[in-house]
Amino acid sequence: MDYILDFEKIDKSSLPSVGGKNASLGEMIKAGIRVPPGFAVTTDSYLDFITETGIKDKIFTIISGVDPDDVESLDKKSKKIRSLIVGSSISIHTQEAIEEGYEELNTKCGLQNLPVAVRSSATAEDLPTASFAGQQDTYLWTIGIAQVMANVKQCWASLFTSRAISYRIKNDFPHQDVLISVGIQKMVSAKTSGVMFTLDPTNGDPSKVVIEGSWGFGETVVGGYVNPDKFVVDKITKEINERKISQKHIECVYDPEKDEVVHMDVDEEMQLERCLMDDEIQELVRIARIIENHYGSPQDIEWSIDKDIPFPENLFIVQSRSETVWSQEQQTPVMGGKSGYEIMLERGHKKVKLK
Repeated sequence: MDYILDFEKIDKSSLPSVGGKNASLGEMIKAGIRVPPGFAVTTDSYLDFITETGIKDKIFTIISGVDPDDVESLDKKSKKIRSLIVGSSISIHTQEAIEEGYEELNTKCGLQNLPVAVRSSATAEDLPTASFAGQQDTYLWTIGIAQVMANVKQCWASLFTSRAISYRIKNDFPHQDVLISVGIQKMVSAKTSGVMFTLDPTNGDPSKVVIEGSWGFGETVVGGYVNPDKFVVDKITKEINERKISQKHIECVYDPEKDEVVHMDVDEEMQLERCLMDDEIQELVRIARIIENHYGSPQDIEWSIDKDIPFPENLFIVQSRSETVWSQEQQTPVMGGKSGYEIMLERGHKKVKLK
């Protein structure tokens, strides 16, 4: 049994073992896309955990007969299941595998106690036919093996948030059929992050790439905390048709003094500065077209630019999934002029834990 798998060893066929998010990262690496290195804690590790600890039957006993519309009961049962998971011990085999994977990642990156993102990756996530995106947790700037282990369990537990349980019931996804993997991935020391769509999410125009970005980690954009800068680029002519610079008042960053990820006010003089230069925009568009061509369908993509690495090696892709909003609304006219991040909010934004 594989307790962990390096991203370089997985692809889209690995989805049952590593979930949708991790499978996509491995697939992009194989396609030559610049992705931060990392590894997946497999669904086998999760199954081994709930089985060896004896909590598997307890979980499904608690969850059986849940009424998704009874919010109070749902919340109580969710909390009970998550407490069971967080309060149980990971097997020595899985612990050793995660420790080894983290040490190898440290060595690969030339750092000790490498800051990593610990990201949930469910097997029913990032599917073209289901909007599971954002239902499980992500933990940014996790440092040291003890915190990595703790956040792996928190990610496993997030499979049973009230929202996730309710969504599965209402969409006829049996709980026992949805498993969870966890990605452990080198953090990008981001100066700028955001999302991009390989079509115009306001009207479905496939000839455009729409980029939205802001300062710091991408959670302010994905989570709707800030009105991002917006750039619209023609795929054929590569002309930047639109540059809309917004007042970006908040950024998500790592605070070394507090040793935690926080939302901070952006310096006043930077709030109306554009977060992307034209050469960065063009490079993002070039990468977006490669990803779209590789998958053969419109994509929505999360990107990040590292402040400590020279251009263009500092542009990283941290997630790509099939665009589902417009494909589900193909017969509908322009969707009220909404921005891409507003549409992503309707899909359900990512839940990110700040310390």
